[in-house]
Amino acid sequence: MKLQNLSKIISLVLIFVSLLYHGLCTHSLLPQNSSTFLFDKVIIRVGIILDMEAWTGKSIHSFINFAISDFYTRNSNYRTRIVLHIRDSKGDPLQALSAVHDLLNNIKVQAIIGPETYLEAKLLAPIADKAKVPIFSFAGSPSIQYPFLYQIKEDESVMSKSITALVDSFGWREVVYLYDDIERGREILSYFLESFQDKSIRVSQGNEVPDLSADDQITKELQKIRISHTRVIVLHMSSLLAYRVILIAKGLGMVNENYAWIVAYKTIDILQPVENEVIESYQGVIGLRSYIPASGKLLNLTTRWYNECYKKSPSLGSREVSVLAVWAYDTIWALAESVQRLGLQFSLVVTQIDLMLPFELSKTRFKGVSGDFQLNDGKLVSNGFKVVNVIGNGERGGSTTTQTRRMLQTTGGKKLKVGVLTRRKFTYFIDAFYDIQKNVTTATGFSVDAFDACISALQYEYELIPFANGTYDDLIKKVYVQEIDAILGDSTILANRSQFVDFTATYTDMGIGTLAKIKHNDMWIFLKPLDMDLWLITIAFAIFTGFVVWAIESMDQKSQKSPSQQIGPTFWFILMTLFFAQREKLATNLAKFVVFVWLLFVLILIASYTAILTSLVTVEQFELASKGGTLGFHGGSFVAGRTVSNLQFGDYRHRPYYSYDDYVNALSKDGKHNGADAIIDEIPYIKMFLGMHSSDYAMISSEPTTSGFGFVSTL
Repeated sequence: MKLQNLSKIISLVLIFVSLLYHGLCTHSLLPQNSSTFLFDKVIIRVGIILDMEAWTGKSIHSFINFAISDFYTRNSNYRTRIVLHIRDSKGDPLQALSAVHDLLNNIKVQAIIGPETYLEAKLLAPIADKAKVPIFSFAGSPSIQYPFLYQIKEDESVMSKSITALVDSFGWREVVYLYDDIERGREILSYFLESFQDKSIRVSQGNEVPDLSADDQITKELQKIRISHTRVIVLHMSSLLAYRVILIAKGLGMVNENYAWIVAYKTIDILQPVENEVIESYQGVIGLRSYIPASGKLLNLTTRWYNECYKKSPSLGSREVSVLAVWAYDTIWALAESVQRLGLQFSLVVTQIDLMLPFELSKTRFKGVSGDFQLNDGKLVSNGFKVVNVIGNGERGGSTTTQTRRMLQTTGGKKLKVGVLTRRKFTYFIDAFYDIQKNVTTATGFSVDAFDACISALQYEYELIPFANGTYDDLIKKVYVQEIDAILGDSTILANRSQFVDFTATYTDMGIGTLAKIKHNDMWIFLKPLDMDLWLITIAFAIFTGFVVWAIESMDQKSQKSPSQQIGPTFWFILMTLFFAQREKLATNLAKFVVFVWLLFVLILIASYTAILTSLVTVEQFELASKGGTLGFHGGSFVAGRTVSNLQFGDYRHRPYYSYDDYVNALSKDGKHNGADAIIDEIPYIKMFLGMHSSDYAMISSEPTTSGFGFVSTL
């Protein structure tokens, strides 16, 4: 087996090198041999490289044949004709390289359509580029390096934005992203991270799952997700790998109403030909599929495809048509129209057609079966996506339910036991009070309003269980041992807490911020760019320069003014140089040289002064003590210690504060007078504080180290 694989690799390398060597010389022979004149027709040879044993390859091949037949039936008067030369890659890069070698050197094609896999497209791109032959790939990615490579597939950046919009529409603020290692997984990850960041959606995990992963490795990755609080999982991988991931997740109890699984368009599109047991594992999965508008022509093509498909394989007769096949149909029309226009333009001179074909393709725009067909910078312009659910043996458009986080557990008419903390100084999100005489607990605040809205939607009833002493960590332990069912409050979503309890989706901003008092500018700010010594030196230098210029000008024998008459104009001249508004003329060259030196000094001084003054006026100055300062934090919360050190404030003295009034008093003083130079707290608390004291304080920095507030329930 090893010798066989080694020989296969050697053959692959030899063919690849041979193709690169012959690539340039191949096309030099095309003008005489690449086209055949049949009566008054010009035959344009187009190579097709597909995996003819795969369902996707078969469907693309069928739709290409449909396109050739339909186009020339409609345009029988055209003098150009595309003739197809089919090569079966069998899904093997070695076969694909051999096929392109034959097509370029022997058949001398003028365009290539295919292949379907990223690896094959990556290998074929430099070869076709050397030969100056356009290649329309269903998996490649265009680049400046390979201008002859065209991407007949969805743009990953558009797809990532569409998935982000879907996640955002459901109100989900945190996702897990799993991708394979074959089709540019790491590169596509950057698109997702950027689009999720634009919508303030946190990617808690972005993990690569190798295509040849063992089940144990996949299980390990899913276990990480299971113990976290994230329940929205985005898959961007091959259909077979996605099937294995979801099947294992189903065995772990992760494919139910408590989780949301979203798959990219390539997984959904290739889902059609698989067996029923595979489709069954996808039940309830949400996916994005490229939008193809309904039309009579699409219905006609679909019917023809079903009839042809049913004859060869009756089990595939009910599957939906692949989007790649529809794009292939429109690609043939675009190629045929471009060739015809060039043939008319250059009077059927094949050499010019070859050279101008890529440029003509870039101008092609028409209403195709797939919608508006256009190639922009080598990419197929997207017509958008539709949201589909895998239902039964296929798909259903739209989404029927909004996936939520884990729902609060309850049975029958039993009320939920919801724990709350009383006797808290931070009562701005929740203020709970226990009336001993009436034995009634009441709670008010933003967190309570949000909780009531959720509970009313779920049609649950609950009772508040007060806890006068303790922290949220103490209440989480009580939830874990099922002493209470949930926690109502401003409890922060943390990974270590999620190992014991579950959190709902966050209902606040995420992260930790630094709060500081704004230092307002005073009326003497224009003097601050220069210190006192520099001001005195500047004044002394101005007087000295004026005196030297006056002395030199006074010694000029040609001067008609007396020395006493020249004192005022000379110093006025020096003063005006500060504004570059001097008008008087100097009589001597020596005086001009002295003024030149003075002007250099003035130019440097004014540039520095302007820059410093601009920064003082336009940028709020927040000053924290360098070392030995005092940093406050939210007393009694998890922020103490761990978060402070994470934000690299280890050199500061730490001091807890327990209310907003404490914040105001501390920030009104500095760290040397029993105050604080800044205060670390969670962003929701800081924003609440700024709503009450916005004019004098500001949040000067923030970091996404936490996931905001969420309600706690049992796993």
